[in-house]
Amino acid sequence: MATEREQAVFEAAIKLGALYHQWVGTPVSPATAATLERAIQESVGLQPYVTGITVSLDRSRMAGNIFGYAELEGTMFTVDITTKVGAASCHARLHRKDDYPLMEIVSCHEEPGHPGH
Repeated sequence: MATEREQAVFEAAIKLGALYHQWVGTPVSPATAATLERAIQESVGLQPYVTGITVSLDRSRMAGNIFGYAELEGTMFTVDITTKVGAASCHARLHRKDDYPLMEIVSCHEEPGHPGH
C-alpha cells in the first residue's frame, strides 16, 4: 500500500499528464485564452485530492493560422497544482523549460505528527 505522500505525488503527476494530453490541440487565441484557462482549472479542480490549481497560457506563442486561431501546445502551459492525501501535500508543475513542456514535483510535505499512512 502506498503512503499518503506517495499517493499525493501520484495524484499530482497523473493529473498533470491527463491535463496535458486532454487539452493539447484545443483551438485557442489570445482572445479566448482566459476562458480556456478557467475551464481547465475548473475541470481539473473537480478531481479528487486537488486542493489548488492555476493555469496560465503563454499568449505570445499563439500565432494564429489562416482562420485566426492557434492549437494549444504543451509549451504554452504554466500549471501549478497542489494535491493533498491525508496529511501529505504535493506541489507539482508543468512549465516550459527551453522548448520542452516539463512536468516536475516542486515539493512535498506532511503535517507534523502524522505517520503518512
